[in-house]
Amino acid sequence: MTAAAGASPLLARHGAVEGSGPDAGVAWHYGDPAGEQRALANHGAVVDQSHLGVVTVTGPDRLSWLHSITSQDLLALAPRTSTELLVLSPQGHVEHAAGVVDDGTTTWLVTEGSHAADLAAWLDRMKFMMRVEILDASADYAAVGEPVDAEGAEGEPVTWRDPWPAVTGGGTRYGPPADQHPGTERAWRLVLVPRGDLESEVAAREAAGWRLAGTWATEAERVAAWRPRLGTEVDHRSIPHELDWLRTAVHMAKGCYRGQETVARVHNLGRPPRRLTMLHLDGSGHLLPEPGADVRTPGEAGRVVGQVTSVARHHELGPVALAVLKRSASEDVELVVDCEGGAVSATQEVVVPGEGVSADRPAARGPVARGLTPRGDGAPKSML
Repeated sequence: MTAAAGASPLLARHGAVEGSGPDAGVAWHYGDPAGEQRALANHGAVVDQSHLGVVTVTGPDRLSWLHSITSQDLLALAPRTSTELLVLSPQGHVEHAAGVVDDGTTTWLVTEGSHAADLAAWLDRMKFMMRVEILDASADYAAVGEPVDAEGAEGEPVTWRDPWPAVTGGGTRYGPPADQHPGTERAWRLVLVPRGDLESEVAAREAAGWRLAGTWATEAERVAAWRPRLGTEVDHRSIPHELDWLRTAVHMAKGCYRGQETVARVHNLGRPPRRLTMLHLDGSGHLLPEPGADVRTPGEAGRVVGQVTSVARHHELGPVALAVLKRSASEDVELVVDCEGGAVSATQEVVVPGEGVSADRPAARGPVARGLTPRGDGAPKSML
């Protein structure tokens, strides 16, 4: 939660239980998490997302400048057209992620609340002589989540529509095509409203028959959609390939930007060192792991092969989790996840295959290409 925003007024609603971690400051649920999730899945719920951060960029150079320093092609971004971008380190690690939409005058960046101030500060340091102005607007604007698959229309508030899991222009994929991807069933957008209007905007949707839902529901839907999130799946070593994030957040054919060398090398010659997977957890013992819990191979001498990043109870799938594993971890073995009070078994639903080859990876060019990547993953030594 951004310090400027504070806790949501909707936490005063009857039955509200506050979220934790990256979802602190808004409701985890309002007393009926399963019912709220069913309403969300049936496109009949509104969700308080006012804990998210909002950064604005104005000025005539805004799109060309953002294009030059981030992973996304923004040169010809049309008004009210949503996309997303990553800010990478020089070594290609994910530092920031943001949903992007431009209204013709201002580019709006929606990110984790805890990252908004840092993102705004980094952008301000990078502007040099460019005609741009950057503002952390988190204290002024709040996001309202809707299960709607549509861009904001003329006359509506600024709206970011989640492009996941489509392979957007210039993107590529490690997982299945969009029409076979479980994320296709998840419609999601964020409507940005003045923070003082948050309660009235939610009330208007409730008056239209929608139910107020919490982040228990949104996180369950996100995990089931294999959708990576900055506040959960990303750590200091993450590169976008590991999370299948080249689908929507990286343009492979654009010019130079910080971290591009790693993006291109791993895509063209190597393999991501780790891979995202979804785990179906054994719920018979009523144990759930916490984010950060170790994932191990079975047996007394089981070795740690990764960590859980997100955990959810889905109204149909039961307990599920996202985890980032070593690429070498077998895809077809049942794993064990550590929990307080014991451990639970987990079966994998592969998101990024262990072979680590994207759908449009260029054909190998023989010994020269192989010699460039003797370790077999194409990643700098500092990433391994």
